[in-house]
Parts: sequence; structure tokens; C-alpha cells
Amino acid sequence: MAKKDPTDLSVEEKLKTLFQLQTALSSIDEKKALRGELPLEVEDLDAEIEGLTLRIERIKNEISEFEHAISQKKSEIIEAQNSVERYKNQLNDVKNNREYDTLSKEIEFQELEIELCNKKIREAQTRISEKQEELAGNEEVLKDKQGDLDVKKSELDEIMDETRAEEEKLKEKARDLEAKIEPRLLTSFKRIRKNARNGLGIVYVQRDACGGCFNKIPPQRQLDIKMHKKIIVCEYCGRILIDPELAGVKLEKATVTEEKKTRKRAIRKTSTASSKKAADANDMA
Repeated sequence: MAKKDPTDLSVEEKLKTLFQLQTALSSIDEKKALRGELPLEVEDLDAEIEGLTLRIERIKNEISEFEHAISQKKSEIIEAQNSVERYKNQLNDVKNNREYDTLSKEIEFQELEIELCNKKIREAQTRISEKQEELAGNEEVLKDKQGDLDVKKSELDEIMDETRAEEEKLKEKARDLEAKIEPRLLTSFKRIRKNARNGLGIVYVQRDACGGCFNKIPPQRQLDIKMHKKIIVCEYCGRILIDPELAGVKLEKATVTEEKKTRKRAIRKTSTASSKKAADANDMA
């Protein structure tokens, strides 16, 4: 049997298909709502952990650079100490005061270099201590965040495992229904649904009002909706309107409520009459 072209569907068939699609999509939304804020929390924790990992890596690199600098300064100290020893030995063989002064200045310069290197080493060691404390703090935070992430992921996976099969069936059903709807109408429906706070793009009439925004619908417009001659949207919220019977929804009649109200009024009248009789009897007495 040839597949029916979406444009060949009657308005009634289009509305029925749209409402079925809305029902499937609403069910998918409910499944997603079960996850709550978990997906966002997992995403935030992932971003935090990534940031912490980069920070820890940067701190480790800084510590490594300070350690390399210390190693370099220690080599410079050894070299300077060797120079001092060499110059001191040369002092024994000087031939004049000029050579003596030159060697003495070189020894003094090398000793100053040793002092400067030692100062740089102490500063680097202080910075390493600070960085190690910072590293330990960040690693502790990372450990806590990783623990939180594992718990959140476990909760999310558990919820998704429970709903995955059903959600896939609903998605498949939604795809089949979308294929039956003409593209222009489907695009309009999706736009309305996206802008609607509760995700409802098509609603049925409830108590003479729009089932989306609950604004009253004039009787003539309600009659037009029941006629299924054209697609009608709510003039207040823009949602597509459908007759409850066409949507397959049975609305409770208001007669029960009316009976309750009538009964309450009757009780009030009876109690008022009884009060008056009692007052009259007291006056006579």
C-alpha cells in the first residue's frame, strides 16, 4: 500500500497526528524531567575537574621549573667555588700588586655570586613549599569533586537505564508521526512548542478555555474548532487548539460541581429558616 502524502491528510487527521506527536513528546519530556538537574550538575563538575586538572598541571610545571633553577644555581655555586680556589692558589704566585688586586676582586666577585645563588635557591625553595601546599589543596579538591562526579554519574546512569528503552520507543514513535505531518505545519508546531513554557504546542479546549493559557474562547470559535474545517490557534498564546473528543480526552462534566453548589445553597437556606423559627419561638416565650 502506497504511503499517504502528508499534504493529502484532512484537517482532522492532521490535528489527530499532531496531538499524538505532542503526547509522545510530552512523555519524553517527563522522562527527561526525572533526571532533574543531574545532567547540568554532571556537566558543571566535568568543567570544574577539567579546570582543576589544568591548574594542577600548571603548578607541577612551576615546581619543576623552580627545581631546575635550584639545580642550575647549585652548579653555578660549584663553578664559583672552584674559581675561588683557583684564584686563591694564584695569589701565591703573584708578581705585583696589580695582579694581587685583580685576583682579590675576582675572588670577591665569585663569593658574591655564591651568596646570590644561595639567596636565589632559598627563594626558589620557599616558592616550591608554597606551590606544594597549593598543589595539595587543589588535589584534595579534585579528589572531592571526582567523588561527587562519580556519585552524580552513577545516579544519572541509573535513571537513564530505567527510562532508556521506553524513551527510545517514544522517540521512534515521534519520528514516525513527524513523517506523517507536512513540513510547514511541523515546523510551525515545533516553533510554538519551543516558545511554550510547558512544551505544549497543541492543546484541547477545557471548560470553554484554552488548555495552555486558560484564557476563555468565544462560543463561535469553539464551534469552529469542533468543525475541524481549519487549524485554529489560540489568539492569546498561539497554541494550536483541538476539540477534546478529537483528542480522545473525556472531560468530567460540571454537573457534579453544580449539584454540590445547589446542595450547599439549600443547606444554607434551611439553616437560615430554622434560625428564624427558633428566634420567633423565643420571642413568643
